[in-house]
Amino acid sequence: MTFSIRRNIREFVAPKHRLSCSTRLWKAGLRELRRRTQGVHESGAFLLGHHEGERRRITRFAYYDDFDPHSLDTGIVVFDGSGYGPLWQLCRETGLSVIADVHVHGGVARQSTADRENPMIALPGHVALILPSLVERIFWSDELGIYEYEGEHRWKDWIGKMAGQFFYIGFW
Repeated sequence: MTFSIRRNIREFVAPKHRLSCSTRLWKAGLRELRRRTQGVHESGAFLLGHHEGERRRITRFAYYDDFDPHSLDTGIVVFDGSGYGPLWQLCRETGLSVIADVHVHGGVARQSTADRENPMIALPGHVALILPSLVERIFWSDELGIYEYEGEHRWKDWIGKMAGQFFYIGFW
């Protein structure tokens, strides 16, 4: 019964969202990303979860430096391809999929040239989230840079109000 009520509320509040995360998980994930920045460099995570038709639900953060311990050494995220093996192993073990990624910028939540040219998952439909200001606080969806990969280094951006419609953070 409770599940049905929550689903109905979610459908009313965010009827067209394509990506979602519980408030509790989002806050915990951002706090951990902030800790991993050490206040001076970027950090990031793969967002694991489930596809539910056209929608994706985040259920776990999987931090870049857990798969590639040197990914944060230069101050920006530089993820070595050897880190994907352990990531895919985790996905097999948990039954989850990589449904998006998130990383932290020191300034604004906008894609850099390097971000555009080097998607973490280079498959059309993959979503990349960018958090500003080294995650100095909890940011909500309309404050993020949200980018959907279209292939061939092209991206669709979801910024401001559109980001809030694309990404729902709330009840589960």
